Amino acid sequence: MSPAGDFESLQAALDNGCDSVYFGVEQLNMRARSTVNFTIDDLKEIANRCEAKNVRSYLTLNTIIYDHDLSVVKTLLTKAKEANITAVIASDQAVIAMARSIGMEVHISTQLNVTNIETIKFYSLFADTMVLSRELSLRQVKNITDQIEKEQIKGPNGNLVEIEIFGHGALCMAVSGKCYLSLHSHNSSANRGACKQNCRKKYTVIDQETGFEIELDNEYMMSPKDLCTLDFLDQVIDSGIKVLKIEGRGRAPEYVATVTKTYREAIDAYYEGTFSKEKTLVWIQALETVYNRGFWSGYYLGQELGEWSDIPGSAATQKKVYVGRGIHYFPKAEVGQFKIEAYDIKIGDKILVTGPSTGAQEMIIDEMFVNDAAGEKATKGDDCSFKLPFRIRMSDKLYKIVEA
Repeated sequence: MSPAGDFESLQAALDNGCDSVYFGVEQLNMRARSTVNFTIDDLKEIANRCEAKNVRSYLTLNTIIYDHDLSVVKTLLTKAKEANITAVIASDQAVIAMARSIGMEVHISTQLNVTNIETIKFYSLFADTMVLSRELSLRQVKNITDQIEKEQIKGPNGNLVEIEIFGHGALCMAVSGKCYLSLHSHNSSANRGACKQNCRKKYTVIDQETGFEIELDNEYMMSPKDLCTLDFLDQVIDSGIKVLKIEGRGRAPEYVATVTKTYREAIDAYYEGTFSKEKTLVWIQALETVYNRGFWSGYYLGQELGEWSDIPGSAATQKKVYVGRGIHYFPKAEVGQFKIEAYDIKIGDKILVTGPSTGAQEMIIDEMFVNDAAGEKATKGDDCSFKLPFRIRMSDKLYKIVEA
């Protein structure tokens, strides 16, 4: 299950092997301010793209809901149902009830902090899939999935309740993401999708009675490392879950592409019987090339305390630099033309092309034309053309991938 913060990320997820995507529309989702977000008018396009790839589409509508939001919720759910969006991810009982009243599939959000089988039984009256609390161990997860099977706990669709857990990406220091720091400091509620990410900053701790500054090993004492389950993915699958969720609606399309592709390969390898320690090392190297705050295994393996990042931003081994924009695509020759507006590129460079229809495509340039003549290097102001195995559009952006 891959994140889609915009059409570029949506296409990147679809192109790299996801089985489902989740996305937010306008303000009532937990990434209301950190992504471009879609509009109600985008719902049909989202559904069409997903259906073309046989991918399920999930609308996140999981913030705190107030009375003045109810009419918006009703409109959004109705439009989502009409557009044939697969399901809604919800945490508020009003959203759950409205979705059920129009026959829309409901998934329980991690914001409800589901941690035991009795809670599963209760929400099975309304929901077919449930996202467990991020603070559970795999042993606890396995116990829940075993009991669902043993007691034949079914959702409204008549099938056994499916369990979803977070598999990769950013984690919040607060239980199930219920943090109030941003609200207290900026009157900007994380639980309304407006987190200011206070936890990602440096802090010192001072004894107010004596003025003594407490020594800390890490200044970023509230910023967890990113979750990564790839090196024990076999244990994750064996726990009986049905959905592995990649976090990252606020991250770039190349992040979505790389992480989706990597976990797709790893999951397929598990079912093919070729999952191995040697392969996980290669896969983790791929994950390290895109945005991350360092990796840890979360609480799945029984760890009691979190692991904290020691940097303010990304620890990615690669970064992208803007080069230029798409001008034209010649379909018969399979050649794309770009206007170079910033950074130089040359033969042998690894490039990234992103766009709402293109997604995130990477390749290495092996030959190029500069201002209609064969060349080795293109600089600012040049028109540059080279063969591409995919169509580009005028809205597409060209980047060069370099070592961080």
